Amino acid sequence: MLNLKKQDALSYHSEGRPGKIEVVPTKPYQTQRDLSLAYSPGVADPCLEIADKPEDVYAYTAKGNLVAVISNGTAVLGLGNIGALASKPVMEGKGMLFKIYAGIDVFDIEIGTENVDAFIETVKNIAPTFGGINLEDIKAPECFEIERRLKEELDIPLMHDDQHGTAIISAAALINACEIAEKNLADVKLVINGAGASAISCAKLYIAVGVKKENILMLDSKGVISTKRTNLDEQKQFFAVDTELTTLEEAMRGADVFVGLSKGNVVSKLMVQSMAKNPIVFALANPTPEISYQDAVDSRDDIIIATGRSDHPNQVNNVLGFPYIFRGALDVRASKINEEMKMAATYALAELAKEPVPDSVNMAYSSKNLSFGKDYIIPKPTDPRLIYTISPAVAKAAVDSGVAGKNIENWEEYKLSLMSLLGNDNKLIRALTGKAKEHPKRVVFAEADNYKILKAAQALKEDGIAEPILLGNPKAIREIADDFSLDLTDIAMMDPRSETGIKMGKEFAQTYFEKRQRKGVTLSDAVQQMRNRNHFGAMMVEKGFADAMVSGITKNYASPIKPALQIIGMQEGVRKAAGMYIVTTKRGTFFFADTTVNVDPTASDLVDITLITAQAIQRFGITPRIAMLSYSNFGSSEGESPNKVKEAVEYLHKHHPEIIVDGEIQANFAVNKDLMKEQFPFSTLVDNNVNTLIFPNLSSGNIAYKLMQELGGAELIGPILLGMKKPMHVLPLGCSVKEIINLATIAVVDAQSNS
Repeated sequence: MLNLKKQDALSYHSEGRPGKIEVVPTKPYQTQRDLSLAYSPGVADPCLEIADKPEDVYAYTAKGNLVAVISNGTAVLGLGNIGALASKPVMEGKGMLFKIYAGIDVFDIEIGTENVDAFIETVKNIAPTFGGINLEDIKAPECFEIERRLKEELDIPLMHDDQHGTAIISAAALINACEIAEKNLADVKLVINGAGASAISCAKLYIAVGVKKENILMLDSKGVISTKRTNLDEQKQFFAVDTELTTLEEAMRGADVFVGLSKGNVVSKLMVQSMAKNPIVFALANPTPEISYQDAVDSRDDIIIATGRSDHPNQVNNVLGFPYIFRGALDVRASKINEEMKMAATYALAELAKEPVPDSVNMAYSSKNLSFGKDYIIPKPTDPRLIYTISPAVAKAAVDSGVAGKNIENWEEYKLSLMSLLGNDNKLIRALTGKAKEHPKRVVFAEADNYKILKAAQALKEDGIAEPILLGNPKAIREIADDFSLDLTDIAMMDPRSETGIKMGKEFAQTYFEKRQRKGVTLSDAVQQMRNRNHFGAMMVEKGFADAMVSGITKNYASPIKPALQIIGMQEGVRKAAGMYIVTTKRGTFFFADTTVNVDPTASDLVDITLITAQAIQRFGITPRIAMLSYSNFGSSEGESPNKVKEAVEYLHKHHPEIIVDGEIQANFAVNKDLMKEQFPFSTLVDNNVNTLIFPNLSSGNIAYKLMQELGGAELIGPILLGMKKPMHVLPLGCSVKEIINLATIAVVDAQSNS
């Protein structure tokens, strides 16, 4: 449980620039011309275009990506009616979440009135500014009328998130919880404690997904809402049932599901114990649930529990819904958020929980391997797949239900654009994955006693990218797989110490001995070396039992390289191996070499490194445009380092004129084409966007890629070992499952080019 102190919260909101959001220009503004285009006189032209054709507002302004988060502060979180001004930190926070999770811009609007008519009139008057409106923290029953009337009178998507956000997330959780508990939605007896905006909306959506209205018991502060009670408002009357039950304790006896949308500590262990077999408990009051997580799980073993808290499994968090619902609605210019769109979001969220969980999510929650079950009935808020799962479902529902003002012609391209929006899409690795799937190759993994390797192997097999071969003791491998709920069905395993492995190892040893007998290796040494999985794996590649090898996750970088060089060897004519990283940035993809192998290469070495790097990039279907880096610009400084780079460039210009390459040049000029053209118009790199950087030594290359990763937010793929006769790649220590998959994918593509 997080221990947040008051001063920490106050400091977070006040230090530096007060608040949590700001407006950032999206167009150039450095010159007088820029400012004239931005405002007067240039701004007149788009104004006249919009006046003539109102829908052009989406082409010339930010309206299409701008949402208003609007509140009057009458029901703020668990704080109650604290007023419009005091609600502003919450509304800013909501805006921050919209931006982080869906790339949506927000203006927060705090309206200083509790009068329903005045509130509605204010929202209507400012609505032309926005592409959508998120109503927030408005008390019941006024919120129902406000939302109903605004939806009738406005032609942009509008949603009161307190009602519908919780409903969508909890309905998805309910669908999955019932599946796990083997309960039929139509048969479950469901108790809802709370009768406010959220509870009413939740109950209605539960009915929409299959719960029968007559099986729902709803309670407010006075007890069970029954037909015997008087003075019920319209919303409560809808859920009134003919029953003698009056208390929460009575209502929960024999119930299948409890949903708490009320206040903390109102449910006891005894109440939970009185529920039906495999009970489902959603204790969603925040920050104190109706029953604590620990008390709930202590009360009985067969319980499935969800809360609103992040420190327990199954967090029902509105951030799983509203950013992506509005993203989809905005992208098709929906005129409203209707029931079809909400249902689409619900089912998309429920289905996503059944898919394998990305490694980044497991790491964020310190989990071995999250998988669909009692402790994982809904996705986690950090899951990067949410945006390209929920938003397309919502957008398609808007199109299909006739409320979209814009159609999406290619849904796959739309999904990819959403991945790109938040940096979740690497176009190069996507293209390589497609190529790998055309002809999957056998990739041997030397360290199959590592959970990440096994999870990557499962993904590679399931996605049809590669045919993994796992080196190690099969019994130990399966124990790890069982511990992490991994499915290794149909994945080959080889134990070098098994009877088959020893027999194969003897054959391998003879070949190894023949290769190394004049370099101090005896036959006995060779037999001993074949017990080492890096030697055995490399020999599998050399002898054709595998097409590529991946190793290194538990070793220092040099350990797996040495046997690979001795056994597989270098490409013909190549004297030096090198390491290359693919570096994905907001400006595109770059290739960095050498970053891992050669400490202080000579001019001749730099030529070799450049040639094998260019060859590798060309295999990816990309034309390399190469800058050879130094602290000097074309002779501006003397020294051993710039001189060797200069010598290498001269050789390449003379003997390999087909390669786009130049140097020696400083890094900032290399990646800034305007600076390059202004200062060095003679360079062969002018008007060629550089995509490949060759570093003068290992120190500079290693420092550069690590700074790009840590400070520049770049995504790295590699290191890719270049110059080998057959593909063998070395993983960095502690790498992620995603990195293993990426490197294995590249190994498959490399192997395809060798076949």
